[in-house]
Parts: sequence; structure tokens; C-alpha cells
Amino acid sequence: MKKLACILLMSCMIMPGVAQAQAQKTRTLKGYISDSKCGAMHMDNGIGCVKQCIENGNQPVLVDAQKKVWAVENPLALKGYYGDNVEILARVSPDEKSIYVNKVTKKPGIMGGMKDGLIR
Repeated sequence: MKKLACILLMSCMIMPGVAQAQAQKTRTLKGYISDSKCGAMHMDNGIGCVKQCIENGNQPVLVDAQKKVWAVENPLALKGYYGDNVEILARVSPDEKSIYVNKVTKKPGIMGGMKDGLIR
């Protein structure tokens, strides 16, 4: 009986961690690297604005094809990609508002590649 109680107690302690790990799924996201101040709202000189805003203390973010702005839990992973089109392999948070970047691949094109609203 004590063994069963011990096993049940251990299961209860492990299950929340398993549930959280399952909730954070790894996905591939395409978009461009912007900053937390401007997000998807860059005008002229967007790349220069992104770099300046990040130098001034704003955090890098990912803007996807639907112009959703993703906060980045490990912003140093994006260093060197500010203003670039990218494809990111990332773990998405359960609330789908932030990502943890595992891998970044630079893609060709101008920032956002937004001629018709689609990232190319």
C-alpha cells in the first residue's frame, strides 16, 4: 500500500511538468525581425529604425506573415538578424504570445517582403 501511495504521489509531481512540455510545441515560423517598440508598423528606413530601437533598449521581436508580433524569450539568439527576413524554429509558449528560438535561418528579400501583405 505504501508503494502505491508513493507511486501516486510521484505521478502527481511529474504530471504538471509533462503537461507543460507538451503545451510548448516546436514550430517553424516565417517573418522578419523587428523591435518591440514599432512591431509591424515600420515606415521608411525600417531596417535602420529596427537597429536603432534595439540599440536604445527595445527588444527584438518576430513579425510573422499575419503581422502577429511574437515576443522572444531569448533575444540574443536574434543578434545579427535585425531587420532580416527569417525562418525560425522555435518553441511556442502555451499562450502563443512568445517563442524560444532554437534556430534562425536568414531568407532573401527586403525587410518584411511586404508588397502584397505576404512574406515571401
